[in-house]
Amino acid sequence: MIGAVDRQKKWPGSIMNRREIRERIFKLLFRVEFYETGEMEEQKELFLEDTEDFPEDAEEKDKREITEKYDAIAAKLSEIDRMIDEKATGWSSRRMGKVDLTIIRLAVYEICFDETVPTGVAINEAVELAKSYGQDGSAAFVNGVLAKFAKAEEQG
Repeated sequence: MIGAVDRQKKWPGSIMNRREIRERIFKLLFRVEFYETGEMEEQKELFLEDTEDFPEDAEEKDKREITEKYDAIAAKLSEIDRMIDEKATGWSSRRMGKVDLTIIRLAVYEICFDETVPTGVAINEAVELAKSYGQDGSAAFVNGVLAKFAKAEEQG
């Protein structure tokens, strides 16, 4: 299972595994729904200082990876939302639940813009986040939307 392998791997010099890093990116990206763009820099700082989300021995490398990936996603957010709107037949990103939308945004970024994350891993990890943070049916919904991205990826 691809997701199981990814979950266990740690970046060299990192205390957090990839799943833990992805979960932190999700939590930071979720804040976009509640704060203006100009407030997100302060929100990033507050998030990184939160001891509930980061163990005391969390490496700066982990925090840097989280903020760099968040920044990359935030820079492409309107493009990612447009892509979601094109693929999510019968749904628009504005009508989706905030948790589901955040998970889908993260996975779409990984599928379409991050060559270091295999498509299957991005989808598996998104489904796991949906199971943990979403409502009943979130995992199936997220999987269904992302399957369309995977199919488009296969067709090249």
